[in-house]
Order: sequence, then C-alpha cells, then structure tokens
Amino acid sequence: MTLRTLDSLGDVSGKSVIVRCDLNVPLEEGRITDDGRIRASLPTLTRLLDQGARVVVISHLGRPKGEPEAKYSLAPVAARLGELLGREVAFSPETVGDAATSIVESLRGGEIALLENLRFSPGETSKDEAERVAFAARLAEFGDAFVSDGFGVVHRRQASVYELAKALPSAAGLLIEAELDVLDRLTARPEKPYTVVLGGSKVSDKLGVIGHLLPRVTSLLIGGGMMFTFLAALGHRVGGSLLEEDQLDTVRGYLQEAERLGVEIVLPTDAVVASHFGGDAEHEVRRVDELEATPWGEKGMGLDIGPETAAAFAERVRSSRTVFWNGPMGVFELGPFAGGTKAVAEALSQVEGLSVVGGGDSAAAVRALGFDDDRFGHISTGGGASLEFLEGASLPGLEVLGWQ
Repeated sequence: MTLRTLDSLGDVSGKSVIVRCDLNVPLEEGRITDDGRIRASLPTLTRLLDQGARVVVISHLGRPKGEPEAKYSLAPVAARLGELLGREVAFSPETVGDAATSIVESLRGGEIALLENLRFSPGETSKDEAERVAFAARLAEFGDAFVSDGFGVVHRRQASVYELAKALPSAAGLLIEAELDVLDRLTARPEKPYTVVLGGSKVSDKLGVIGHLLPRVTSLLIGGGMMFTFLAALGHRVGGSLLEEDQLDTVRGYLQEAERLGVEIVLPTDAVVASHFGGDAEHEVRRVDELEATPWGEKGMGLDIGPETAAAFAERVRSSRTVFWNGPMGVFELGPFAGGTKAVAEALSQVEGLSVVGGGDSAAAVRALGFDDDRFGHISTGGGASLEFLEGASLPGLEVLGWQ
C-alpha cells in the first residue's frame, strides 16, 4: 500500500488544510435522522485541529443540479458537527466567493469552518475536465494542503475528489485508511469461513461483486429483491416480485461457476409475500415453490425473506469468521417486512471475527432497527465505493493519493 497518509503532510500547525468529508446525511424537514457519516469524520478533523491546523471542511449533500437549493444546505450539518466536536464550526453560505474567503481567512489555528454544498457549483460534477479543474483551483485557494476523507465519493472523478488532490499537497484521512484496511482484509486476507450476504433490489447492481468474490468466499447468501431473479433462474414462478429477466442467463452462469469452485450459493427457502407494496399490505409466508399460491396469485409480491430463511442465514453468519453484508433482506422500512434484515443484523453483531456492514442501505437499516454502531466490526461509510473496490475496479479518488 503506497497511500499517502496524514503524516506525509508534516507539521500542519497554522496551515490551512482543506478536508473533503462525506457529510451526505439524511434530512427530514431540516433535521438530521442519521449522523453516522458526521461521526465518522471526527477522528481526522480532531487530529488536525489538535495539531493547530486551520481546518476548512467541504462536502456535498443530496443531488442539487449545480445551483443552490435550500433543502440541500449544509447548515444543519455545521450545527451538528459543532455539537459533536464540542467547538464552534463557522459556516459559509457560499462554497466559493467573498463570503467563503472572509470566513476562511478569519480562522486561527485549531479553528474550523464548513463551506456550503459543493454541488451548488456546476464545476464539482461537470463532465468537462476543464470545468472541474477550474472549480478545484478556486477551492485550492483556501488551503495549503488537502486531505481526502470522504470514502463514499472516492469512486467519483469529481473536482473535490480528484482535481483538488492534484492541485495541493494531498493525503488520505484516517477514515479512508480504516476503510481500506477492512476492504483489504475482505479481499486479500479473509479468515475462513468467509460469508458474503447480498440483498437490495437489483442483481445488476451486484454482478461485479459476485464475480470478483466468488473465488474468495466460502458461501454467498442471497436475499432482498435480487433473490427473485435467482429463484426465477432456477425455474420458480415469482408473481409480482421484483425480477430482472435480462439477468437470468447471467445468474445461471454464476450458479454454475459457484458449483465449479465449490462455493455454496444459499438461496431463500421461504419468503413473505404481500398483496401490494405498503406497510398495511396483507401478507403471508410461502415457500419459494409456491409464491403464487396466495389469494393474490400472480400479483403477490415478495417483500422479505421468510422466517425459515432468516434463521438459516443467521446461523450461517454466526458461524463465520469473516462476514460482509451489503443490502437489506427486505423492505425494512415497513414493519411487517423488516424481520429478515433484523435477523441478519443481530447475527452479524455476534460474529467472532470480522463483521462488516457494507454502507448505504445496510448501514441505514441497522441504525433504523436500533442497533448501535459498536455492535459491528465495521460499518462502511461508502456503499458504492465499497462495492466498486470489491469488484476490483479502479477508484480515481484513491489513485490520486498514491493507492496502487
């Protein structure tokens, strides 16, 4: 590993250090509902502040279209960050411009500011490299050095991730170091038995991960909406459940490859089938060979793994030494269809080894279901970045920091 780390920046006392965090937290009417990503940024920010740096934090929030939108303002994040750090966080209502410059120039050693949403500026995500370079140059005026610590965006070639790292002396923060250590253990040196649990809606989102990890794992457990494409590939009728018909041949190919490698792909034996998508939907537990044998026939849709499957998955997870989980087992946001996800989360918290929650919806699920972060070995802050790393893909935001 040749990643440039914080130590490579030398003495930062009195220097202005720009830190790219991933503070893209969920908001409801201006209220933060999950501050996990803010908490994950604290070790790097605290270290720099304690070393006397003038810290300028930049981040995105949501998907504004290159111009300000009040609902995507980082102002609530600045307030929460200040609470967690136990010190004032100055907030700039601009990302670049006179107001931002004034706030940055007013900082003293050990003080911190947060600039407004990067994506309010079109240059951040532009497909035109020259526009990204120009925006990165404006950001670079605020700093003597750059620290990349937003793991959730390192798979994006964006101005604050890639071009800014080239414009200033740059290094990875402590969060990125921690994420890479865990991912290296999952890919290069996993302890066996090694179980991967995949869920979520689409098989197509996980094809690269399945292909890259099959030769490395002991077993692969398939739940969530993607399970119905696997079941259909084996000849089961799945009613109105989510189905990617264009992936059936690909799935059959993976099933054959797993058999050749001696890897067990474990599919559900039962599912919770509902009359429609909704928390008030009538529902029944059915075995996978009778998913259409409900009062709703071909219109019934599977919205969770069944209790028999949940118990089997939980036992497999508990008996493993390494577990990676990405994607909920069902529509966990709706009470009647949260059982499978909760069972897997509970089992993951009991693993005697490395247990990894792979970010994104999985991280949201465990917190929404009441699990504390410290019950798991690691909760990733980057669902998409984690998956691309596990696919063996090249990540621009890491390459620019020297990762090979």
